[in-house]
Amino acid sequence: MPSHATRTHVAAIVLAAGRGTRFRSSVPKVLHRAAGRTLLHHVLSAVRALDVGQLVVIVAPDADDVRAEIDAVAGDEVTVVEQPSPRGTGHAVQCALAALAEGVDRVLVVPGDTPLLTTDVLARLVDADGAGGALLTAHVDDPSGYGRVVRDGSFAVRVVEDADASDDEALIEEINAGMYVFDRSRLQAGVADLAGDNAQGELYLTDVVAGQHADGAPMAAVVADAAVVAGVNDRRQLADAAAVLRRRHLDHLMLDGGVTVIDPATTYVDIDVEIGADTVVLPNTILDGGTRIGARVTIGPNSHLTACQVDDDATVHSTRAESAVIGAGANVGPFAHLRRGTRLGPDTKAGAYVETKNVVVGAGSKIPHLSYVGDAVVGSGVNVACGVVTVNYDGQDKHVTTLEDGAFIGCDTMLVAPVTIGANAYTAAGSVITDDVPPGALAIARSRQTIKEGWVDARRT
Repeated sequence: MPSHATRTHVAAIVLAAGRGTRFRSSVPKVLHRAAGRTLLHHVLSAVRALDVGQLVVIVAPDADDVRAEIDAVAGDEVTVVEQPSPRGTGHAVQCALAALAEGVDRVLVVPGDTPLLTTDVLARLVDADGAGGALLTAHVDDPSGYGRVVRDGSFAVRVVEDADASDDEALIEEINAGMYVFDRSRLQAGVADLAGDNAQGELYLTDVVAGQHADGAPMAAVVADAAVVAGVNDRRQLADAAAVLRRRHLDHLMLDGGVTVIDPATTYVDIDVEIGADTVVLPNTILDGGTRIGARVTIGPNSHLTACQVDDDATVHSTRAESAVIGAGANVGPFAHLRRGTRLGPDTKAGAYVETKNVVVGAGSKIPHLSYVGDAVVGSGVNVACGVVTVNYDGQDKHVTTLEDGAFIGCDTMLVAPVTIGANAYTAAGSVITDDVPPGALAIARSRQTIKEGWVDARRT
């Protein structure tokens, strides 16, 4: 078996020029997302881990969005080649061969719509023995729509596309997974001889398999789990693939990471989410956007965190948060909304029906319930009582509210920004604060209570 070092002599070609008409979408198929990543991202990740010598991706001429995704995932590691017209997999490989570097003697071909593919399976394919290379196959109960693999012992004689299969060939349950490794020189000769004499009028890369067998250089047939090599051709298959990817990641977190997931069936965690040991994830929780969770955290139930950081020992109950930082030992929710730019310090509280946005909250400060705090700097040990609002928008610009260390904001206070409440200062309940409050002072900004005895009876007569 070839050593890992020989993979520097392997070039990988990823086929990503298809449009995926069954998606009924203006978005290229390979850019649809499953478990937090595009289909193409999943495939590129599996291939890159092989440490091949060159990685080539075939794209359509107008695929600027696909190019942007390639650049975001792999940057300069990838050679991008255009396929000027959709004439089949054989034509796509013809386009790619001209871009291969010197020193490449084996060529791996992989479709860009197989997000469940693993590096281990690709390694088995690349390292397989076969004079002409190898192809990946799988056994399925219903092979309809797939190319059938006709064998001669451990080698593939040919691959027959579904539309071209005879009645006997249509009964074969071993299918072509659309992934191959070829000897470079044999592949170049094989694709040069391709002709579109088939039901689709396309250049099939599968025809190279039969040609190599006839030339005495058969390709080994490597069997893989059908669930690993499954492609995504419509949105139903996309949902199925995403479920498998999420479950794989949850299994990794539970088995290798020491994370407790109470109900995996109702827990949606993208594969780029990290969770520390002894954290508990409760039902109906969604974690996505590269969220990072520390150790001994309790998340959920009914929480959705996107691109957030949650430090050790925090609790996040029934909360929606985006691009927020939740400090160690913080307590959030239930029914809180932490918007972009929220940074809660250690041992803070953002309680029931609290909304925050673009705010830094110092250690030990509390916003217990029913308040909106936005565009604000909150010091340490501050108490923001029920019903407080930072009035931060004047119709044109946003303004900052500053609450210094130890400030106490009474219930139903309106803080009209820009305004500063000094250290250890108080505001009386029901106040509308428009001016700065000095440290240690009490601000009262409300009308004096007036009582009119007998007013109700007088009104009713």
